[in-house]
Amino acid sequence: MTRIISFVIPTMDEEQSLEKLHRKITEVCDAQSLEAQIIFVDDGSTDTSWEVMSHLSQANSNTEAIRFRRNFGKAAALAAGFATCRGEIVFTMDADLQDDPQEIPRFLEKLDAGHDVVSGWKRVRHDPWHKVLPSRVFNWLVSRLTGVFLHDHNCGFKAYRRPILDEVELYGERHRFVPVLAAAQGWRVGEIEVEHHAREHGQSKYGVSRLLKGFLDLITIYLLTSFSSRPLHLIGSFGMFFFGLGGIGITYLSSMWVISRVVKDMTALSLHETAIFYYCILSLLLGSQFLLAGLLAELIVSKTRTTGQGFSISERSGATTQELATATKSSEMETSHGVE
Repeated sequence: MTRIISFVIPTMDEEQSLEKLHRKITEVCDAQSLEAQIIFVDDGSTDTSWEVMSHLSQANSNTEAIRFRRNFGKAAALAAGFATCRGEIVFTMDADLQDDPQEIPRFLEKLDAGHDVVSGWKRVRHDPWHKVLPSRVFNWLVSRLTGVFLHDHNCGFKAYRRPILDEVELYGERHRFVPVLAAAQGWRVGEIEVEHHAREHGQSKYGVSRLLKGFLDLITIYLLTSFSSRPLHLIGSFGMFFFGLGGIGITYLSSMWVISRVVKDMTALSLHETAIFYYCILSLLLGSQFLLAGLLAELIVSKTRTTGQGFSISERSGATTQELATATKSSEMETSHGVE
C-alpha cells in the first residue's frame, strides 16, 4: 500500500518560489514511491501567489490551495492545512525554498525509528546575525523551561504523525511550540540536522515583534504544559513563599518585642515604628491573596473542564468500553428471558 504524505505550506508573497518547490517535493516523493498531498495556504498574499498555487492545484490532482481573506498568521494557516490533511505523516515547510525537500526521506527514517515528531535543526543558517542570535537565545529558553531540548524550535521544517494534530490546538504564535505540546501529551520528539539554503526570492516576513510575541507565548505554553490542570501548585507556591516570609518576620519581631520588655537594660521595641513590620504585614497579605487566587483557579478549572482529556492514549488491547457495555446488556437480556 502506497504511503500517503501530506505537506502543509503556509505562503505569503512567495510567487516566484511555489512552482519550483512543488516540483522538488513531487520529484522526491515519486523517487521514494510516496503519494504526496500538497496543501498551499495563502495567508493574505498581495502578489500573484494565489494565482500560481491555484494553477498548480488545477493542473495536479495531488495539490490543493486554500486562500485566506486576509493575513491571519502562520498558526492559522497551519491549522487550516491540518484540517485538510489525509496523510499518515504531515510535513510543514516554508515556501521560500530555504527548506530542502531532499531531506524528506531522512525525516521519515527518524519517524520510522520510533519518533512521533521530528523537528529540523538549521545548524548552519543563511540569515543575518540579528535574526540568528535572538533565535538561539529563544531556543535555549524554550528548552530549559519546557524540558523539550531542541536546537531549533523556530524551524518550520517538521514532520508529525497525523493523530498528534488532533490533540494540539493552534492559534496566536503557538505553531513553533507544537513539539512541546506534543511532548506534554507523551509523544516522542526527535530532531535531525537539515540543510538551510539562502533565500532566493522575496524577503523575510518576520521582524522584531516576533521575538516579543514568541516570549509571551513561551510563558503561556509553560503554564499550559505544566500547570493547566493544577494552577494551585504554581500560584499557591508564591502564596506559601510570601506567607512564610511574612510569618518568619512577624515571629522575629514579636520575639524581639517580648525580649525588649523582659530585659531591663534593653530599649523597648515599638513594632509600628519599624519599616520591616509593615513589609511583613504586606508579605502576609500577598501570601493570602495568592493562596486564595490559587484555590479559586482550582475551582474554575474543575468546573470548566467539561471537554477534552487530560491524557493521550497510545493504544488499546482487549474489549473496548462499548463492547463491554453491549456484552453486559446482552447478559441482562438473557437473564431476563430466563426468569420469564
